[in-house]
Amino acid sequence: MQVPPGQKRLIRTLNGQEVDRPPFWLMRQAGRYLPEYRAIRKEVPDFLTLCYSPDLAVEVTLQPIRRYGMDAAILFSDILVVPDALGVKVAFQQGEGPVLEPIRTVEALDRLSLSGFHDHLTPVYRTLSRLRQDLPQETALIGFAGAPWTLAAYVVEGSGSKDFAVARTLARTDEPLFQRLIDLLTDAIITFLDRQVQAGAEVLQLFDSWAGVLPEDQLERWCIRPVVRIITELRQRHPDVPVIHFPRGAGLSLPKVAAAVNAQAIGLDTSIPIAEAVRILPKDLCLQGNLDPVSLVAGGPAMLAQLAQLREVTRGRPWVFNLGHGVLQQTDPGEVQRLADELRTGSP
Repeated sequence: MQVPPGQKRLIRTLNGQEVDRPPFWLMRQAGRYLPEYRAIRKEVPDFLTLCYSPDLAVEVTLQPIRRYGMDAAILFSDILVVPDALGVKVAFQQGEGPVLEPIRTVEALDRLSLSGFHDHLTPVYRTLSRLRQDLPQETALIGFAGAPWTLAAYVVEGSGSKDFAVARTLARTDEPLFQRLIDLLTDAIITFLDRQVQAGAEVLQLFDSWAGVLPEDQLERWCIRPVVRIITELRQRHPDVPVIHFPRGAGLSLPKVAAAVNAQAIGLDTSIPIAEAVRILPKDLCLQGNLDPVSLVAGGPAMLAQLAQLREVTRGRPWVFNLGHGVLQQTDPGEVQRLADELRTGSP
């Protein structure tokens, strides 16, 4: 018999209810730091093939849950499956990250379409359905998507970047074209996340990984407004499914972002001290984060001391433990075990 979603530790916390201890999960908790993941990855020709193979994606998602017993499993996939399903050519090159065919003209944008979108993503939905059955009863299942600005930044730039100058320039020099791209991505994300819930996702996270490269006026237009639309629409369709918003790098704009998007939780990266986030954000808003991933790499007593500080600062408010970004490849699995043990058994 499955534990009802509303009784799971993560979901109770996201809804502002008291729990026996803070729930925890880690961004990129399934991945290259685990030897069992690397063994599977060697057998797969490319990263997207892994994302679109339900048997393998289920196995990879479950690997950290078996090892560490996190309170949530996050679907193993990638934010770039959305542009891939829209018709953008996406590839992952070893050691270089994602490479996309840039979309910078009306003609290129006209080639993208929602036609066939869900057919392309059917393997992702199958993975979620399988996970809902295979996960431990108490473990919440998180679905996710990249936010419109972050996806648009990759689509226009054609790759990762430190500042996404090409995408930011297009957003200023051809606002109608960029708005069309944002609108298409927003429509796609809404229907993608809706289908994820139908397939079994109990919580959703929106990754706006590159929010921090935009100045305030552009943040409002390209980050905040589309996310408001996404969360509003999802709440109408699935009022009981909480949403976590992760506007990485938003810094001092966090109060404005949080008030506007009205997600159940806001994810904190390492650019803002958690004590400052506690001070500037509403007391009833659930916070998620934000141990430095490098601290987990270093591990040991110093890492546990930082965890204790996070616990102390967030005492008395809803809080989900996580990192300020994803688990790094060089992380020792033993240090993740040390962290998990302390999170389960340490003082609340």
